[in-house]
Amino acid sequence: MKLKELLSSFAPGFDATPLAEKFRSAASVMAGILLLGWMLHFLFPGTGYVGPSLLPSMAAAALLVYAVPHSPMAQPWPLVMGNLISGVVGVACALLLPDTLWAVSCGAGLSVLAMHLTRSLHPPGAATALFMVLNAPVFQQHGWFWSAGVVLANVMLTLLLALIINNLLHRGRYPVRRHHAPVKSATGTTLTEADVEWALQQMEGVTDVSEEDLLEIFRLACEHAQKQKMS
Repeated sequence: MKLKELLSSFAPGFDATPLAEKFRSAASVMAGILLLGWMLHFLFPGTGYVGPSLLPSMAAAALLVYAVPHSPMAQPWPLVMGNLISGVVGVACALLLPDTLWAVSCGAGLSVLAMHLTRSLHPPGAATALFMVLNAPVFQQHGWFWSAGVVLANVMLTLLLALIINNLLHRGRYPVRRHHAPVKSATGTTLTEADVEWALQQMEGVTDVSEEDLLEIFRLACEHAQKQKMS
């Protein structure tokens, strides 16, 4: 890669998000974290509003479910299972590895592997594993069943708030409603979800966009191209 191409890759990408949507997303994140902290305060008295009962990874989860709710990583299964599995991995690493650096490294890495294997890849999950290791003394003091309750409460309340806030403020956009309607291009080529899934399998790495969104983007692009051709 040439130096000019390398430097150009650091530039911000295309952003089609309307300004109003950006403000709605920010307000949703703020409301979600505020309500989450308030509810956790009553579920786990004595920990304070921002004590160990509020997982920092829920802020990252809030960004996903409110700012990019169509992302496959923001859907209910990754949100719930990704954090729960990562929490278990973090606890296991804290108990089995006495060296903290090794524990956090293995906790983060193994949580990613576990999420991949369970099709629940959720970036905040790795932060949940990290948090469980770094706060192991606090959780051991309260008991590991208490810590399991903390993770479960954080995840389920975040999901509940995402369902309520997104569907109130954003007109029912969460979670993604799966459909399998084929899309026909202006040239007559019919594209189905199976075609998109096959194409995604040919690409290396993870593509953070759903098959449904790709089909919709393709349909809109074909309609626009057809209108431009006729005008």
